[in-house]
Amino acid sequence: MNYEKALVPAVLLQRYKRFLADVRLEDGSEITVHCANTGAMTGCAVAGSKVWLSKSDNKKRKYSYSWELVELGDQVGFICVNTARANQIVESGLKKGLITPVSQYKTIKREVKYGEASRVDFFLTQEGLADVYLEVKSVTLHVNNNLGAFPDAVTLRGQKHLSELLSMKKAGARAILVFCVLHSAIKEVTVADEIDKKYGELLREVIEQGVEVYCYGVRMSVSGLHLDKLLPLQLN
Repeated sequence: MNYEKALVPAVLLQRYKRFLADVRLEDGSEITVHCANTGAMTGCAVAGSKVWLSKSDNKKRKYSYSWELVELGDQVGFICVNTARANQIVESGLKKGLITPVSQYKTIKREVKYGEASRVDFFLTQEGLADVYLEVKSVTLHVNNNLGAFPDAVTLRGQKHLSELLSMKKAGARAILVFCVLHSAIKEVTVADEIDKKYGELLREVIEQGVEVYCYGVRMSVSGLHLDKLLPLQLN
């Protein structure tokens, strides 16, 4: 996916109240921007970091700007902190056939009801093949070296999604979890057991019972975000 308009550079002052951040624009003015990220954002919200913003023309919005990227030092790359982008990246990858385990599926629907009052991120169908229920999770927690982890905070919603994916698998469908890695320094993914032990236990359980889990990197720039190569999942 490409950004519709050029992103605006700024310097992060602080992130607070989960959905808000204060930044300083290049002209010296300080504004509050929307932050579409409910996680802890560990290592992603360091005051003084260079950030990139998108601007909406919707006059009904309280905050015109949204925080999109953090620029990493030493030419490492970027972190995308707008978790809503993960689904857009994966949707684009699905339509282009870049997610090879399901590249043969041509009918792709979003937000289809399933489980207990939930909506699956993507529902894929193809004549002669089992239906696919596919959930997407974004990964931005950089643990060390090339390793990243999910989740960065206890996620009851994530636990529920794993259980519902397993239910779909038991019912005869394919159930898939895609970790969309939105941190340029992360080349391998693991589960953050020390943050959410229950999620780690559930993830291993559903994998043993046939739920498919794939991790994909993302090529990130101020122009856009594009699905990249498959990354390894490391589970002990």
